[in-house]
Amino acid sequence: MHQTLLLCLALMLAVTLLVMVGQRLRIPVPIFLVLSGLAVSLVPGIPPIEVDPELIFLIFLPPLLYEAAWFMSWKEFWRWRRIIVVLAFGLVLFTSFAVAYVSSAVIPGFTLALGFLLGGIISPPDAVAATSVLKEVNISKAAISILEGESLVNDAASLVVFRFALAAVLSGSFAWQVASVDFLLVTIMGIVVGLAVGGVFYAIHRWMPTTTRISILLTFIAPYIMYMTAEEFKVSGVMAVVSGGLFLSNQSHVILNHSSRIQGTGMWATVVFALNGLVFILIGLELPVIINGLEGYSKTEAVLFALLITAVVIVTRMVFTVSSSYFTQFIGKYITVAQRNPGWRGPFIIGWAGMRGVVSLASALSVPLALQNGTPFPHRNLILFITFVVILVTLVFQGLTLPLVIRWINPKDLDVRIPEDEQETRIRLKLLKVALAYLHENYAKESSTNELVENLKNRMESDLHQTKRHLDSLESDGDNVTKYNEIVTDIINVKREELHRLRSVQEFDDEVIRKEEAQMDLEEEKLITRFVKRIVFDR
Repeated sequence: MHQTLLLCLALMLAVTLLVMVGQRLRIPVPIFLVLSGLAVSLVPGIPPIEVDPELIFLIFLPPLLYEAAWFMSWKEFWRWRRIIVVLAFGLVLFTSFAVAYVSSAVIPGFTLALGFLLGGIISPPDAVAATSVLKEVNISKAAISILEGESLVNDAASLVVFRFALAAVLSGSFAWQVASVDFLLVTIMGIVVGLAVGGVFYAIHRWMPTTTRISILLTFIAPYIMYMTAEEFKVSGVMAVVSGGLFLSNQSHVILNHSSRIQGTGMWATVVFALNGLVFILIGLELPVIINGLEGYSKTEAVLFALLITAVVIVTRMVFTVSSSYFTQFIGKYITVAQRNPGWRGPFIIGWAGMRGVVSLASALSVPLALQNGTPFPHRNLILFITFVVILVTLVFQGLTLPLVIRWINPKDLDVRIPEDEQETRIRLKLLKVALAYLHENYAKESSTNELVENLKNRMESDLHQTKRHLDSLESDGDNVTKYNEIVTDIINVKREELHRLRSVQEFDDEVIRKEEAQMDLEEEKLITRFVKRIVFDR
């Protein structure tokens, strides 16, 4: 027990230090952690670390999927729903077919059922890998929404393919009709279970006397209940977590107060940081165990097979995504689509961003050691090795080259958007108008007799005037915005220095000082985000 605890603490410390180094080197965190784990695993004397697939599926996967679903924009998800569904289900099946037929034709003794098993394992891009790497590159909001939506949903399709292919290998028979019906049933019922469990948690949040800490704890418990309930009924736990997470996220303004939202964001950021780090470093540390189990094949043969299958996975995705662009142009003549002429550049980037990750590794590790008759599972170690190489190449090679590809392709956004700072100003203007109208209509008497209410009205009217002028400046002159950002940053720094001086003043409590400091931190972070978004938009 003590050794296990020490190992966990050592891994967490290693993740923390490696993330800092990776940020200094400007290498995406998942890529750097995988490479670091790979390097550490090759050091003589390091004990082999075997990853339990149940640990990944039960401990890591629910909160990671839930967090991704929580921060996924339902508006964006619904807007790009058709392409997301096509990629999440159609591309998974297309990739599984391609991998199945190529692997069974090339690898000696590899049956078609084993090929579909391998295809189900390596077909889905990983939600964690995609969101982590995409944060480090300048890519359009539409492309990010499509990739995040795809990576949230495609795990369900791939795990169903994996489940039926595994059953075919174990039993020696496979019925397409039964598998197709079960595929739909498992997916749809997974969504139903997720919404049902989400409804229960909605009721608890809404009508039970919760506190901020209780609300945050409930959001942490929810994904595990969704996943385990769905798996207990033999339906998709992934779809349950995603659908339940999207539902509760869409109702967060109702079920959570402002304190729960602010503190919950910090909690989830820390949890996801830790889980992401552990997952990716464990992928790298798993290599020696996989290589040592590679029996019956020379390393050269295994590498060649793995690289061939990796090429099939990459090329299949590229062909599918670019072809879907032309299909969208055709079908857009008959039905309403989000973008009638997406071109080839955006789909090319979406295709190149198909990085594999933890779900593929966990699926491969969950392949049983033996068949029902007790004989060893055929080609299990080769399947593990191919999966590891696919993860390594797609994550490291495609992840590192993605910024270069984006600069080379120079894709146009799939839709034209107003810069975020201008959107925020317009929203604030509308909110001020509504608030002032409500104040005049319902509290006209108090506005003239109550000094505090009168001051509130005057302040809101002043804010309304200043916001109008700010919006005019944003719409007219980008240079003014840049200078404004510089001045506000300088003012924040001056205020922060004064606040630091006030810490030594006896009349001010530290708690009040910290609150004011947090407010300035939020203001500065918001300013930096606006500045970066405007640069990206202007490009």
